[in-house]
Amino acid sequence: MLDTRPLLLDTDFPALKRGTLDTLQVNLGYLCNLSCTHCHVNAGPRRTELMDREGIDTVLAFIEQHKIHTLDLTGGAPEMNPHFRYLVEEARQRGCTVIDRCNLTILQEPGYEDLAEFLAEHQVVVSASLPCYTEQNVNEQRGKGVFQDSIDALKKLNALGYGTQANLPLCLVYNPNGSFLPPPQDALQADYQRSLKDQHDIVFNQLLTITNMPISRFGSMLLSKGTYDEYMKLLKDNYAPDNLATVMCRNLISVDWQGYVYDCDFNQMLDMPLMPASEPGLVASDKAKVHLTELLGKNFSGESIVVGEHCYGCTAGQGSSCSGALN
Repeated sequence: MLDTRPLLLDTDFPALKRGTLDTLQVNLGYLCNLSCTHCHVNAGPRRTELMDREGIDTVLAFIEQHKIHTLDLTGGAPEMNPHFRYLVEEARQRGCTVIDRCNLTILQEPGYEDLAEFLAEHQVVVSASLPCYTEQNVNEQRGKGVFQDSIDALKKLNALGYGTQANLPLCLVYNPNGSFLPPPQDALQADYQRSLKDQHDIVFNQLLTITNMPISRFGSMLLSKGTYDEYMKLLKDNYAPDNLATVMCRNLISVDWQGYVYDCDFNQMLDMPLMPASEPGLVASDKAKVHLTELLGKNFSGESIVVGEHCYGCTAGQGSSCSGALN
């Protein structure tokens, strides 16, 4: 697979400083029941990387010490980590809002039949990937039959109160099926809600639009087709400086399956680790990785954030983060 990382390290992207830490995003591993074309972590059924119980307990200790408000669980399919339910239960007992980055089809897999009920019981926020409301586009990105499995899973969630009860939020996530920016989030959300309600009697609370980052599988595709420069020009031409104030890295840190820490999930995939205050700089190419255990008593406010060319993806147009558009 072609690698865009060497092209992203040298950048003129503006320097960023961290605000107050309130969200811990944890990648529980790269194991997944799907292999999506837009997946920036290259997850799939043959991946074996999974956070162990010791790593899970370190996450819980960090939540306690830093009074983390939101635990954002991602993967792969985070639910396939054998310690997923333990982590959810313990984080909820500590008063944490838990977000499950769910691919929906996992709710239909053998052995996970009661997963939706578990999520509802613990009032887990479901942020579910559904890259389009049409069958053809979804199956092109995610595989044959995925759209119908996703629809069945959404109906199961609706039946449990997701999307209709205030304590069971259901968000859907859109990624473009190509090298273009997402359309305006509010307008696309209205289209999703209308189509899913009319065609499948499905309701949800919010649509989150996320720009495709020029990394991993998508970045490799851009290079192989010779369209990398064109896509980067698109991101830079649509750069909106107002988005700098609300990019997710200001209030979030990302933890990989081994417990190493990054400023965001995309930096994690590019192996650009968080930079300690003792080693200031904006490009992390040869720095030692920092482990979560080293940061249990650390204050992050005001520290530099490691940036690269891919950061233009978060600030182009309406902006993009794990919580959707920024404006």
